Amino acid sequence: MSVRTQSSEESGETVHRAGFACFVGRPNAGKSTLTNALVGQKVAITANQPQTTRHTVRGIVHRPDAQLILVDTPGLHKPRTLLGERLNDVVRTTWAEVDVIGFCLPANEKIGPGDRFIAKELAGIKKSPKVAIVTKTDLVDSKTLAEQLIAIDQLGKELGIEWAEIVPVSAVGDKQVELLANLLVPLLPEGPALYPRVTSRTSPSRS
Repeated sequence: MSVRTQSSEESGETVHRAGFACFVGRPNAGKSTLTNALVGQKVAITANQPQTTRHTVRGIVHRPDAQLILVDTPGLHKPRTLLGERLNDVVRTTWAEVDVIGFCLPANEKIGPGDRFIAKELAGIKKSPKVAIVTKTDLVDSKTLAEQLIAIDQLGKELGIEWAEIVPVSAVGDKQVELLANLLVPLLPEGPALYPRVTSRTSPSRS
């Protein structure tokens, strides 16, 4: 199991990367809080660039070496209607098109049926690398966090998911948020920025 903690940057690369990521997880897993922490403010992207995604953009992380574009997806759930099935199809399509998927699992809640349902769906997406993000680490002690990290590693092994990284973070406490960005960026393709640095504020979103 490869669990990342903060360390000094060893880089030296001058390559610029740009690409799309989405955060998935059950309700209240901390997706919106993490998005806002990464972006640095609550934003909505209004630029309409022909070379960019058709999916809803939640925020953009602008860095000298990269542009990380965070896109939104509907919640994945067990479908009970035709509409539910269609929404799940939209989710799977988005997952297959993004460059990296962040699977958010709260540190303060044991892995449950909802997490397993999403993880099984993720296992079927072969192209996009997957990063397990353990959120809300400020709410647990070190023993509980360690148990959750082991459980997530085991979940991946059970379902055949090879986590690119397993990263514990606290968006509220701003712990390891920058590290998460540092780990997501190398998973993006090389290329120029896809969006100009234009943002506008919106009301807070919830997750």
